Amino acid sequence: MSDEFKSGSKLEKVLKSGQFAVTGECGPPRGADAEVIRKKCTLLKDKADAFNITDNQTAVVRMSSIASAVIMMQQGMEPVMQMVCRDRNRIAIQSDILGGAALGIKNMLCLSGDHQKFGDHPQAKNVFDLDSIQLINTVKIMRDDCKFLSGEEIKGAPKLFIGAAANPFADPFEIRAPRLAKKIAAGVDFIQTQCIFNLKKFEEWMKQVVDMGLHEKVYILGGVTPFKSFGMARYMANNVPGMDVPDELLQRMKSTPKEKQAEEGITIAVETIKRLQAIKGIAGVHIMAIEWEEKVGEIAEKAGLLPRPTI
Repeated sequence: MSDEFKSGSKLEKVLKSGQFAVTGECGPPRGADAEVIRKKCTLLKDKADAFNITDNQTAVVRMSSIASAVIMMQQGMEPVMQMVCRDRNRIAIQSDILGGAALGIKNMLCLSGDHQKFGDHPQAKNVFDLDSIQLINTVKIMRDDCKFLSGEEIKGAPKLFIGAAANPFADPFEIRAPRLAKKIAAGVDFIQTQCIFNLKKFEEWMKQVVDMGLHEKVYILGGVTPFKSFGMARYMANNVPGMDVPDELLQRMKSTPKEKQAEEGITIAVETIKRLQAIKGIAGVHIMAIEWEEKVGEIAEKAGLLPRPTI
């Protein structure tokens, strides 16, 4: 990992300073009302170093990630613009990368995207001209080589801090660390992982990552999602692909009185963060409080992660 600053983002500066980074998440609305984003920003401001703006998450139509990111910046906060390969070919991808950078966005998360059959327009045609690894490499080529994928020169390179996702829990488990190595080779700067509930399996993955020396080449932020209820925990265990929720956590939520389940979910999230801080190679956490943004600050505070550095 180079000490040279590529984007000037706060997230990049926090990570490169060696401090434990915190990112959060903000879902755009299913409408054109910018006030929805502003209200979420009021709940999230100063609770993390940067905040992911999702890109038509779960293949459901929402306000664009670029527009939502700009609204967030107007509130004095730093967004991480997500971009999925599902909806764009390489022309549109490169155009949106330039557009986002021109508007002042400094962080980008490269994702394949959920298949459209899971969303509200299952009849839509997907694109997938590039996959997530090729998208990472596209941003790196545009940023570092000042070139389009065509080989032509860019006049004004997009200076973006490049992120991607990793799922240590998907099958087959043995390819998870080598897949991370491919994303590093493609040019990723930081990684945010899938929600971590099975800490034992996550620690096994991180041991492989450290044994391969990958933790010295990329910043890894562990994903943390608080359960609102036993019902949510059960749904995530049974219905969300690539999610690994151990039986003991399900039982713990089930045995908690209904009126205290949300509080117990937050307690579990804080415990998870404490465990993650002790794992070699973990550079921060990504708190995904799904449509529960008001709890990000509470989780961060209880985990001893506030106030955030003013870099």
